[in-house]
Amino acid sequence: MNNTKHIHFIGICGVAMSALAIALHKTGYTVTGSDKGFYPPVSTHLKNAGITYYPGWHVEKMTKHGDPDLVIVGNVASSTNPEFLYVQENNIAYKSYPEFVAEFLVKEHSIVCAGNFGKTSTSALLSWILKENEYKPSYMFGGLATHNFPSAEITDGAYSVLEGDEYKTARWDTRPKFMLYSPTHLLLTSISWDHADLYPTEALYMKQFEHLVSLVPKNGLIVACKDGKNVTEYAKQSQSRVVFYGKDEENEYSYTNITSTKNGLHFDIIHNSSTYSITSPLLGTYMVENICGAFAMASELGIQPQNITQSVRTFLGMRRRLEKRCENNITVFDDIAHSPEKAASTLATLRSIYTGKIIAIYEPNTGNRNKEAVPQYAHAFAHADSVIIPRLSAVKQGPNTPEIMDGKALSDMIETTHPNTKYIEDDNELVTHLIEHTKKEDVIVFLGSHGFRGMIEMVCKAIT
Repeated sequence: MNNTKHIHFIGICGVAMSALAIALHKTGYTVTGSDKGFYPPVSTHLKNAGITYYPGWHVEKMTKHGDPDLVIVGNVASSTNPEFLYVQENNIAYKSYPEFVAEFLVKEHSIVCAGNFGKTSTSALLSWILKENEYKPSYMFGGLATHNFPSAEITDGAYSVLEGDEYKTARWDTRPKFMLYSPTHLLLTSISWDHADLYPTEALYMKQFEHLVSLVPKNGLIVACKDGKNVTEYAKQSQSRVVFYGKDEENEYSYTNITSTKNGLHFDIIHNSSTYSITSPLLGTYMVENICGAFAMASELGIQPQNITQSVRTFLGMRRRLEKRCENNITVFDDIAHSPEKAASTLATLRSIYTGKIIAIYEPNTGNRNKEAVPQYAHAFAHADSVIIPRLSAVKQGPNTPEIMDGKALSDMIETTHPNTKYIEDDNELVTHLIEHTKKEDVIVFLGSHGFRGMIEMVCKAIT
């Protein structure tokens, strides 16, 4: 990396890619980027950072000031992408972003947060705690914080914190991203079959986490959620020390006395017979588990409990994690819950806080449109009064890609266990339906990894 001056990103508009680009720019590199299109807030962050970017794939723009020294290739780049083809034809060095992260961000003490639930929130919170307590971590997480806390930073400290995503590293490399991060410390939240498009069987999915656990060295540490599905079984296979957290008092770190309101959380964490009072502005009882996991890891690293609790108090959370978008008689939330299990968890949280009707607009990721995922939908929407499936975002399908459900088929399937489900293909019609069928104290929640094409903004404009 010593001779690298200009780094170009193919697919810079992704949250993780843009965060990495901005972090590199801050350390003195010339950074440029391209993508299919650019939209706020990512485009705003790139512009404010002074990074040159452009829509589409244009070799002449990428090479305006000469060939880049290194190109970071995102999964958005297909084998026919003109910029990627030029890079390969001209022997320009390129890496996937997980490969680059492994080389440039991973430190002597590599903390990886992994699991189906909470890996973004825990990696962000843990990064915040370490930064607030002068550990100078390098870090990266795949989301946007709601306060002025960048999603990635590169430092000369001895610690790194990374979100350990189990999805594939690159189009040419199907290894899970977390396999590249050399964890010395692993925070493990849950292990439940997901991404059926990449892992068509549960056994294949579980195998990735078995490998991840095996990467932690003997002198390393696993902080594991005792209540997380399959976590105990896999954590106990480790050669390293394992510390458990959860609601059971027998855990090394346990949580209790939870109070959840529209204004946030209050609960206690018990460790070594001492009780620590935790206050957080975050919504959702599921965040208690995430906070407890981050507390446990930070404590094991040597940070004093009173300092951890202060950092938790000032962490304002992540965008699209039960993010309240607007409130005026009707409350509108946006949540990245793109699987049946995640949707069920979010809806249960909202039901525990709100007394009005809950309307869920749901769009799954590609893997949860597969017919193999159907059993996971049974009663996933039990806490919603009604469910609406919008027009689903188009996805590319290769010749060997499993058949996926369209919006109507998904709606019909969910309706078998949740009768008040409908498919509304037209976005304007969907927004109108929401306005006409909600009243004071009701909740509208958008669940899915895509941006809902401006519908959230349209609803908020109509009700405020």
